[in-house]
Parts: sequence; structure tokens; C-alpha cells
Amino acid sequence: MAYSYKGAITFGLVYIPVTLNASIKNNDIGFNLIDKKTMSRVKYKKTCVDCDNKEVKNEDIVKGYQYEKDKYVIFTDKDFEKLKTQKDKNITISEFVNLNEVDPIYFEKSYYVNPVGAEKAFFVLMDAMEKQKKAGIAKCVLGTKETLILLRAKNGKMLASTLYFYDEVVETAEIKKPKILKKELELASTLIEQMTEKFVPENFKDEYNRRLKKAIKAKVAGESYVIKKEAKAPSNVINLMDALKESLSKAPKKRLKNEA
Repeated sequence: MAYSYKGAITFGLVYIPVTLNASIKNNDIGFNLIDKKTMSRVKYKKTCVDCDNKEVKNEDIVKGYQYEKDKYVIFTDKDFEKLKTQKDKNITISEFVNLNEVDPIYFEKSYYVNPVGAEKAFFVLMDAMEKQKKAGIAKCVLGTKETLILLRAKNGKMLASTLYFYDEVVETAEIKKPKILKKELELASTLIEQMTEKFVPENFKDEYNRRLKKAIKAKVAGESYVIKKEAKAPSNVINLMDALKESLSKAPKKRLKNEA
């Protein structure tokens, strides 16, 4: 399995060589950009601004930081690598936290963590974390960016989730809260309870992706593809109480616990 990172987890004096492997696959359907008149592919070229837009090959492109107008300092991969300390190269756990204390807004991407040595230390750490419902907070430089990482254990597997830093999360504007009637709150709570189910991720499918594949297949065959008409979307309801009552009447009835 291809990995996104090869290094080590360290906590205290314990050193565990690991790899990070992607936990998500991309199911997006790729489209090419086409000139509608000629049906020819549209390509983007990397060109040099100050040399008559001459095309530049990837091997001749470097990263530059503009410190004054039209003046740059160049950084190569070696320059970035020199800035890393040994601690930066490893996933160094600085502390452990309760997993439920981490707001989901901080989560970015998740990876499976697999040991490539020191397996016993790996499983001792993972089992201890899962037993105590703790997560490890660590930092590591991935590429050219220091990354905050949360390590967690679930069902005998360890996952590493990259987190946004506190100052990367944008606060939203405060919204003035209107007066809420007790009956409105009761009806909304009842509706939520009526619609509450155990989260089963496999129950949710990408229906648009399926329709898109069918449409592609139909177009290739020179056929048209029409989706079934659905009920109209709900309009802007003025009376909240009436909307809640009607929603509750249409919600599926749940069996009482003593009926199970």
C-alpha cells in the first residue's frame, strides 16, 4: 500500500517507526476541458512572464518568496529540508487529551497509521489509548508545513488526523437570537427524537455520482438521460409551529424501547 508519510511516532523515550496511509479514496468523476467549437482538449501551460510567455518545464521551476516588488529569494527542496529538526521529522506526541474535547471543526484529513518496526510498542500505545479513550496531540513537518496531528485508536486500528491550528479557524458573526416559544422547542425536540437513528455510514450513498455515471453511459451511447421528477422542495414556511407539527406527522414512527 502506498504511503503518504514515513517516519516515527515518539512519546517520552518510546520510538515507533510508522507509515501514514490514506484512509479516503476519491470517487469524483474527472472531466477534461474541451473547446466546444473544435472538440479539442484545452491545456494549461506554465509560462515565463518576463520572457515572451515562453513555456517553462517543471524541472526548471523553483519556489521563490517575494520580499520586494519583483525581487525574490529562492528556496529549493534542500533548503526546506535543512530547516527541519529531528523532532520535526517525527510525529512527536506532546500530550494526551480526551477525544470528545476536540471539536470536529479542527479535523482536516485522516490517515491509517501502520507500524514498520517496534510493533509491540505500537500496540501497547494503541490499546492503552483506546482503553482510556484518549487521543495523542502531536506536531510534525509534512512537506514544507508544520502540521498539528491527532492520534486516536478505534476498533484495533490507529488513525492520525491532521488538524487545523486555532488561528486557522475563522469565527462567524454573531446572530441575534429571536424569542423561542416553549412549545416550538418541545415540538422540535420531539421531531429530532423521532428522526434519530444509529449512524450507519454504509447507508449513505453518493446518488448524484450514480446518476452522473448513468448520464455519461447514455451520452456515449447517443441516448438521452432523464431523471425522475421529485416532489417540490418545501417553500419558505411562515408559521414555524405549523411546519413542525406537519413534519412530526410525516416523520416515521419509532418503536418504543419496551416494544423492542
